[in-house]
Amino acid sequence: MAKRTRRAHEPAGTPALLAVERAGVDHRLHEHATDVHAEGEIGPESARQLGVSPDRVFKTLVADCGGRLVVAVVPVSHHLDLKALARAMGAKKAQMADPAVAERSSGYVVGGISPLGQRTTLPTVVDDSALDHETIFVSAGKRSLKLEIAPADLVELCAAVVAPIRT
Repeated sequence: MAKRTRRAHEPAGTPALLAVERAGVDHRLHEHATDVHAEGEIGPESARQLGVSPDRVFKTLVADCGGRLVVAVVPVSHHLDLKALARAMGAKKAQMADPAVAERSSGYVVGGISPLGQRTTLPTVVDDSALDHETIFVSAGKRSLKLEIAPADLVELCAAVVAPIRT
């Protein structure tokens, strides 16, 4: 995969894009149309527009594990298993964080939260299915931007735990 560099006419990158560029990680940036008023989840539509399996497109969710915010990265084709996330974090239970809390913590808007370049660095758990693919797609910090990256690079950049956290 060729390293993506910003052209002079392009706007400055998001914090997620800046994080991968600073780390020197190979990646590709993909832009697609997003209807922010569409019914349902954005992820499956992103996969369709990108022409890739929904198993390769991952959503970033923020959960509360025993009073501690945690980032969970799961394929858009699945749901987050909150019990499995709690186990992976050594907590008794987990619940989805309030969207406003997730936005304040991450610095991104819901639907465009990236696991990279977050305002507050949080513990991160990446679903183990990510390792089944040469590259995966995660939000680049905007609803219409996806970052294609090797899962091992994502895990390293996030200092993430890898665990089965999807249902």
